[in-house]
Amino acid sequence: MTLASPPQTKPLTEEELRKMNAYWRAANYLSVGQIYLQDNPLLLEPLKIEHVKPRLLGHWGTTPGLNFIYLHLNRVIKKNDLDMIYIAGPGHGGPGIVANTYLEGTYSAYYPNISQDVEGMKHLFKQFSFPGGIPSHVAPETPGSIHEGGELGYAVSHAYGAAFDNPNLIVACVVGDGEAETGPLAASWHSNKFLNPVYDGAVLPILHLNGYKIANPTVLARLSHKELESLFIGYGYKPYFVEGSEPETVHQLMAATLDTVIHEIKEIQEDARTNGFSERPQWPMIILRTPKGWTGPKEVDGKKTEDFWRSHQVPFGELAGKPEHLTLLEQWMKSYKPEELFDENGKLIPELAELAPIGQRRMGDNPHANGGVLLHGLKLPNFENYAVDVTEVGRTVAEATKVTAKYLRDVMKLNTQSRNFRIFGPDETQSNRLDAVFDVTDRTWVAEKVSDDEHLSADGRVMEILSEHTCQGWLEGYLLSGRHGFFSCYEAFIHIIDSMFNQHAKWLKTTRHITWRRPIASLNYLLTSHVWRQDHNGFSHQDPGFIDHVVNKKSEVIRVYLPPDANCLLSVTDHCLRSRQYVNVIIAGKQPALQYLNMDAAIKHCTKGIGIWDWASNDQGAEPDVVMACAGDIPTLEALAAVDILRQNFSDLKVRFVNVVDLMALQPQSEHPHGLSDKDFDSIFTTDKPIIFAFHGYPWLIHRLTYRRTNHNNIHVRGYKEEGTTTTPFDMVVLNDLDRFNLADDVIDRVPKLGYKAAHVKQMLHDKLIEHRRYVNQYGEDMPEIREWKWPY
Repeated sequence: MTLASPPQTKPLTEEELRKMNAYWRAANYLSVGQIYLQDNPLLLEPLKIEHVKPRLLGHWGTTPGLNFIYLHLNRVIKKNDLDMIYIAGPGHGGPGIVANTYLEGTYSAYYPNISQDVEGMKHLFKQFSFPGGIPSHVAPETPGSIHEGGELGYAVSHAYGAAFDNPNLIVACVVGDGEAETGPLAASWHSNKFLNPVYDGAVLPILHLNGYKIANPTVLARLSHKELESLFIGYGYKPYFVEGSEPETVHQLMAATLDTVIHEIKEIQEDARTNGFSERPQWPMIILRTPKGWTGPKEVDGKKTEDFWRSHQVPFGELAGKPEHLTLLEQWMKSYKPEELFDENGKLIPELAELAPIGQRRMGDNPHANGGVLLHGLKLPNFENYAVDVTEVGRTVAEATKVTAKYLRDVMKLNTQSRNFRIFGPDETQSNRLDAVFDVTDRTWVAEKVSDDEHLSADGRVMEILSEHTCQGWLEGYLLSGRHGFFSCYEAFIHIIDSMFNQHAKWLKTTRHITWRRPIASLNYLLTSHVWRQDHNGFSHQDPGFIDHVVNKKSEVIRVYLPPDANCLLSVTDHCLRSRQYVNVIIAGKQPALQYLNMDAAIKHCTKGIGIWDWASNDQGAEPDVVMACAGDIPTLEALAAVDILRQNFSDLKVRFVNVVDLMALQPQSEHPHGLSDKDFDSIFTTDKPIIFAFHGYPWLIHRLTYRRTNHNNIHVRGYKEEGTTTTPFDMVVLNDLDRFNLADDVIDRVPKLGYKAAHVKQMLHDKLIEHRRYVNQYGEDMPEIREWKWPY
């Protein structure tokens, strides 16, 4: 690895330095104004308490550094005509990014009421962290943002996701030193092992060390220069240091360093694109060490503030009760000399305005930060061509994900030239039976290889790293910048990214109501290796709770599908890849399983989302005695086997069999757009008959989704109830009372006409459960009648 030599030149003339420092002062002034003021934006009259917001919210500490970086990036964009976006990892530095997009003119273009004059500046200040306004972080409302940053840890993975397949894009990614302590961020530094300089853009990480978090020093800020350098060389980067507190000196050093690293990025790309990829390059990065709360009050009430944690949020408050604080605020804001920066109408003076790029070279207006503008639909094969031939219902066997893998293989093949589709997952593509995609592509890999490696190449399009956080971050960045993706994961471990899912779902919900944001491709999860077929891995791998987590989000954003067989999975997958602005969660098993619907029936079933399976019902022309419902592949199997037991023993029992593939169909239409009307729900489930519901996940979710329905009191749900171990497949359902014998027993208990005559059948069912327990404990596998069961009718 090559060590970075600090640039020695002073690239800025005295005039350039003067103008750049003035522009930085303007950004800092606007940032402070957003945190504190609701009126008198240019301080044209003495500052009064009524000019100050009653509630002071925001984060100042990181903001001057973010403003400093934005300014210098503007310079190299103009100098080199760069295509660049800005990711602010310290997301609560929102006032800085808003200030810079306002100064460059983007903010006013998107929000004409926030005009570049005194009145517009007043609106700019008042709206910040104010009811009816904008959040304090770099939110969806902020032009140029694809990274909200309200939660820390994902800046670098988002940045690389945006750079993949964007050869002309440079993603400047600022990482706060508090954020740098998080596990997801630490893992994401390794994204440089997946960036191909031939076809991908570049990421320029800028680690901004200002020393402190909310109330403590940060780990990386207390490392020596040598140790930090060693750390990032170990990660595979070439770190350049920019350190200091004297603005003129740091301006010159930052300008020289950026000139150097941009040149190195261009050299790396030119060499790879001319001579082909040969080895992983050592990409440059910058470590910027400046004071926290730079240019703010040095002390407040006799306590250190600048270059200390006290500047993290609002450096001082209590302005109504402490007049000296009001004076201090006025002095602080006037120290930026706004009269030198803005004309009498409140507009940035021309000699400063010309420092910003123009048009879509402005980072606030770059189309990659509004990915829906660039989005093109995928070329998709006809999924019907991959259909399993179901000639005998419930007797044909297939592996659902293995079938869908062939469809995904051809999606990948059809979109290779357009380079707008990738598959993401934590080292599980092959395990999840999706390995057919390796017929047309490899895993992305630019790190070192050995001769025994398989399916690794710099041009591979399957992204695998054993960090669900990094996979999720890559995919989000890829989608938000205008491409398509698919995330495959073990069901139990998708929980690792619960919080990241939260943030993306919130982003989608918010952007639906921002007119200038264009819809992006949906985030598609395939959760397999699921709870009911993790018998071999044991309790740690058994958890279907991600569904519960997902349905907490707004109905306009989330969709949950439980296809019961391979043809349904094909139909659902095709639908999800065509969709926009959703999070689609698909849960499907990968093991050999019975198949129920031919392709025509599967399409109709998935389009409706819920339906009566006539071939599994015997209530035609009559009222059912019981409704047997199910959602999920294994619950479907057990429910059908229970119906078989009932029909063998009670010839006059009328059973209606209902399968749910779109879970949200259970909710009323008023709660979810896919929900059944009350009339249709009652038609399927009746208003007074017992309903035995076999569910893939935790049983109470079905009650939650249906509690407003007429017949809710008659719904009895069986599902996962946190019972698991290393055992056999069928014993997993037995442990949770989801097995065919318990389901049949539930029907007997709830159909009054069966009465005492069912006593012998109940005893038989209980005997079967005892027999099962003895058999699996002795032989270590399920009884032959369980393993070999098929639909007999």
